[in-house]
Amino acid sequence: MNWRAAAAIYRYEMARTARTVFQSVVSPVISTSLYFVVFGAAIGSRIPEIEGVSYGAFIVPGLIMLTLLTQSTTNASFGIYFPKFVGTIFEILSAPVSYVEIVLGYVGAAATKSIILGLIILATAGLFMPLRIEHPVWMVAFLVLTAVTFSLFGFVIGIWADSFEKLQVIPLLVITPLTFLGGSFYSIGVLPPVWQTITLFNPVVYLVSGFRWSFYGIADVDIGVSLAMTLVFLAICLAVVWWIFKTGYRLKK
Repeated sequence: MNWRAAAAIYRYEMARTARTVFQSVVSPVISTSLYFVVFGAAIGSRIPEIEGVSYGAFIVPGLIMLTLLTQSTTNASFGIYFPKFVGTIFEILSAPVSYVEIVLGYVGAAATKSIILGLIILATAGLFMPLRIEHPVWMVAFLVLTAVTFSLFGFVIGIWADSFEKLQVIPLLVITPLTFLGGSFYSIGVLPPVWQTITLFNPVVYLVSGFRWSFYGIADVDIGVSLAMTLVFLAICLAVVWWIFKTGYRLKK
């Protein structure tokens, strides 16, 4: 294992974030803070508590998860797509660097950035409403697992995309709608039985439910099922990444 190579890619990607700190950190935090103000303070004061939790506090895990999913996917996809776009991918592929080290560098950096951003948003949310974290270890576990999983997913998107338009299709038209419909702003228990069943086919439901359970001990789905679904999605992403490097799919295009 060439740890220096993986560390070099990791440091380069983290340095890129430092150069674009307003776009990478400040902008998402401000956008999410507006959700806290509008939904938590303005609208939340008129909505009754949900299972003993105020509405403003109830939506915090969902909003953190929304940011985590979109930022993990976007950071990882752009990180690997840009070298393809400018042609520097050939330098990486010709260097004495294995596929494992390439994935560790790009995915590790994307996941790290997303986790830091999620923690910043969590701290920001504490300024707007009272929070409690009943299971901090599980909170960190879901945070890390989700960041790594969707960074791998973004890595796959970055290799699949052959234009900047395709790079944005999945995050904007798939991940964001699924997150909004995955219980970020409501409990799926308020839906009619038919729609509850349909909603269970949305994989984001299990991520949001498990993450919210780590805060308040309440969940729409059993915590074991949420964890299992997260690990299944992680395994699928790892398998797809392995297939990409095994076949060389679009690595040089």
